[in-house]
Amino acid sequence: MTKKRKQYNAQFKFKIALEAVKGLKTINQLASEHELHPNQISQWKRQLLEEGATIFGNGSVQQQREAAKTEAELYEQIGRLKMEVEWLKKSTQFN
Repeated sequence: MTKKRKQYNAQFKFKIALEAVKGLKTINQLASEHELHPNQISQWKRQLLEEGATIFGNGSVQQQREAAKTEAELYEQIGRLKMEVEWLKKSTQFN
């Protein structure tokens, strides 16, 4: 029997990470109070500190990641189309 992983909403993660940043309680105390692993709290805290500045920016981190993914897919498609054009040029030269 497998145990289903718990999923926490963004509000809960933010609350716990903010408590960790404040430093009023240790990460171990927070972990035992909320039944979390200390590494998970450390990860949320690090994420808050690294990506916190983007909250007031022109877009969210999620939007930036999606834009980067779309850009990569488009460059990949351009590369394939260039290869196809080159192949078509070569195949028509021999005929």
